[in-house]
Amino acid sequence: MSILSIASNASKWRGYEYYNGKKVLSWEQISEHEFKGEVAGSEKEPYHVMIDTNHPRKSTCNCLHAEGKRIVCKHKVALFFTAFPKEADGYIAEFEEYEREEEKRGQESYDQIVKYVKSLSKEELRNALIDALMEAEEEDFYRY
Repeated sequence: MSILSIASNASKWRGYEYYNGKKVLSWEQISEHEFKGEVAGSEKEPYHVMIDTNHPRKSTCNCLHAEGKRIVCKHKVALFFTAFPKEADGYIAEFEEYEREEEKRGQESYDQIVKYVKSLSKEELRNALIDALMEAEEEDFYRY
């Protein structure tokens, strides 16, 4: 188990943004697996963060999201990335690869739809459009 494996995707992304934006104001290693630091946030005073890489759930932050909880907030992730910049590089590389794959899948899906629509006769196209509109209307009805 690591800090990143138990952090939400939102905390990882925001933590990366904080790391990249140099929001970690100061930090130090306090033991083989523990780091503490101050991270700028939305409040006037910086947040006090301590991460334990051996026992991530023992990590602490005094922000509203994580104080008194075993949640990995963006401040903990920012401190983790600051202490381990190669982890930040790996995270962003993985994220960018995922984005490229999603874009490729989206383009492939679009191409298949275009091919399908072009294969339809005018009457088949009308019927498919009516069916799609009726299905969308039913989905909206049942959503509420």
